[in-house]
This record gives sequence, structure tokens and C-alpha cells, in this order.
Amino acid sequence: MGKDNTDEIIRQIQETRKQLTASLYDDFFGGADAVKKNPSAAAPRTQGAAPAGAAGAQAGSSDAKAPVEAATGPAPKAVQEPPAKPEPEEDPMETLNNLIGLEKIKHDVKELTDFAKIQKARKDAGLKAVPVSLHLVFTGNPGTGKTTVARILAKLYNQIGILSKGQLIEVDRSGLVAGYVGQTALKTQEQIRAALGGVLFIDEAYTLAAKNEDFGQEAIDTILKAMEDHRDDLIVIVAGYTEPMERFINSNPGLKSRFNKYIEFPDYSIDELMQIFDMNCRKYDYTIEDSARSHVREKLSLMKLSSPENFANARAARNLFEEIITNQAGRIAAMEHPSLEDMKTITNDDLTDAEDEAISARVLAQMLSQEGNAEAAADTASEGAGTDNTDAAEGTDTDGTDSTEADPGPEETGGAGAEETGGVQSEEETSAQEEP
Repeated sequence: MGKDNTDEIIRQIQETRKQLTASLYDDFFGGADAVKKNPSAAAPRTQGAAPAGAAGAQAGSSDAKAPVEAATGPAPKAVQEPPAKPEPEEDPMETLNNLIGLEKIKHDVKELTDFAKIQKARKDAGLKAVPVSLHLVFTGNPGTGKTTVARILAKLYNQIGILSKGQLIEVDRSGLVAGYVGQTALKTQEQIRAALGGVLFIDEAYTLAAKNEDFGQEAIDTILKAMEDHRDDLIVIVAGYTEPMERFINSNPGLKSRFNKYIEFPDYSIDELMQIFDMNCRKYDYTIEDSARSHVREKLSLMKLSSPENFANARAARNLFEEIITNQAGRIAAMEHPSLEDMKTITNDDLTDAEDEAISARVLAQMLSQEGNAEAAADTASEGAGTDNTDAAEGTDTDGTDSTEADPGPEETGGAGAEETGGVQSEEETSAQEEP
């Protein structure tokens, strides 16, 4: 009996040691979380908890693991990180208000959403709602925020219950028109299905109404039918340059009756473009020196003045920012040990690419050299032509005789011999000119 008690005490000591070792591993690999996910690893074992047959089977199947587990306890399980919580989406109206400029657009969008919200509330309350089309025409130059505002509007309409999903599907002519008869309707219907519950945004929509173009008209007809069939859960916004869009809408009675609300997107001012540039600098942890910032403003002004009809506005400011930080990266890469401040700072040297300028200078020099050679050749040809004309003006006949000397003046009294002498002299002079 004493021996049995001793064996039981030894067994309990070994069991306790294994549990302590397992606990240390749990703390190292995940602490309390690992214990929560595998409570059996920390729970004390009781004598006879598992049938003898099962224990024997486990022992037979894990003989190789037994010495390790006896010393260290069971291997800990990998701890899984809890999934990160998605960040809450910004309120679409707040997103709209945070946009740079576009004050008139913000006012128009607020009016639209307020009207749609009240009409829906009246309908839900059993009152009559005014049947007003929510389809829109956005006009203006590129980069003025048309797509951005359309995306915000889709979310706003979803927020107030006008649209069931609130997504934006952006397409142009290539996304709607196919090259074979009967395929355009299928392609357009596919985009419409994707946009149901949200907004179908058609950029440069006037390209669908090109002259002698049946495929584009097929896409227009398909869209008009979908706007009628799904008028409670589909909004279509067409966008493009102002004058072509007006001609496009007026070219089709169906379009004119459904698109009666226009929103004009004005070009950004230079101050607003600089705000967009500064916003990109802050967003990506860049700082710009004051003198460099003044030159950026000059560049934007020159870009806007040079192409007033199709200036890219915010897109141009963004492209300029990307060009400048690319130049800055080339400058910093040449440093042996750049500091954090070096990597953040934009200087005047970053406003132009020295290598590109050197290449441009070489190309320009080559072009000027070629033009210079061409001009020199032209001058030589002109001088040659001038010499010929002079000879002709001096009266050289086709037979090589000098007409001036062959024709005696009033004071000359020579006869036939004199004329012959004059003719011989003329031939000698001609042959002398031809000798090298």
C-alpha cells in the first residue's frame, strides 16, 4: 500500500511539472489567448479521465513524441490574430464638403439630395410624390471632379434610401459599343446590370451619337429603355465637355426628356490648384521649400494658360506632383546617406529633370545643326542660281557668243572681219571661264 501511494505521488508530481511547462509555453506564444483557445492544455488531468484502451492507442501512435511531451508538455498551437476591424466610412456629405473648391457643385448636390429625401419621405407617408428625374448631365473640362462627385452622389442616394446599393459603374463608349451587329445591346445591358442599385456614369457620352454610327445609337436606345424599366433603382449620369454634351442631349427627344438637370463644373483657380498640390504633399509626407512652391505655382499658371480649352485641372496638379517627386527620388538616390529630412523635402532642383533637360538640349542642338546644314545648302543653291541669272543677264547666247560684243554700237565701223574677230574673242573668254 505504501508503494502504491509513493507511485501516485510521483505521478502527480510529473503531471504537475508538465502542466507548468505547458503554461510557460502558453505565456510565451500567446498568454491567456492561447489558453482560451486551447483550455485543455492548462486544465488539470484527472486519474482515469480517458479509457485505458484509448490511452494505450494514443501511446502506441505517438511513441516518438512521448519523451518530448514528458519533458516539455504538448506543443503550443499557433495564435491567430483577431481580424482587424474595418475603418468606418466617412459620411458622403462630409466627403463632399471636404473637397477643394466646387462651392456651387456642393450647393447643387445638397439641393438634389434634400429634394429626393423629402419626396421619398412623402411617398412612404402615403402622400403624392412629384415625378422628377434624378438623371444628370455633368459638363466641364477634365479633372474638375465630375467622377468624384458622381461617386459621392451615389452614396448619398443610398444613404437616404433612393438607391439600394450606391455603387458607381464608370464606362465610356468602348465599354458599351461592340463591333458587331447585335452585340452592342448585350454589352450595354451587362453594364446596366452591374449598375442596378447605383449610378451608371457615362464619360464622354456624346461619342455615342457620332454621325453615321448605328452601334452608338443602339447603346443609347438600350440605356433609355433601362432608365424606364429600372427608374426606381438606377440613376444615369452622362458627362463630357459642355458644348458637345448640349448637342448630344438635344439630338434625341428621349435624351432631352430624361436629362433635364445640368451641373456645370468650372475650372479650378490657381489658388485651388495649389491647395490640391499641397494636399498631395501632406498626404504623402512631403514638404516643399517656399521658393520651390512659388515656381510650382508659376508652372501651374503656365500650364493653364497654354491649354485653356482642355486643361486637366486637378489631374494636371496631380501629374505635376508625381513628376516632381520622381525627380526628387532621382536626386536623393544619388546621395550616399540621405537623412529623413532629405527624403521629405522638395527643392527647386526637383522641379525639372536634369537628365531629361540634357537630352532635350542635345536633341535641340542636333535639330538646329540639321536645319543649319539645310539652310547652308539652300544658300549655296541660291548663289548658284544667281550666277546663272547674271550670266543670262549679261547676254550670253546659247551658242556661246556674247550678244553685246556681236552687236556693234553706233560708233563702231568694223565690217565682217571685225565681227569675226569679236566672235573669236568671245569664244576664248567662254573657254577660259570653263577651265578650272
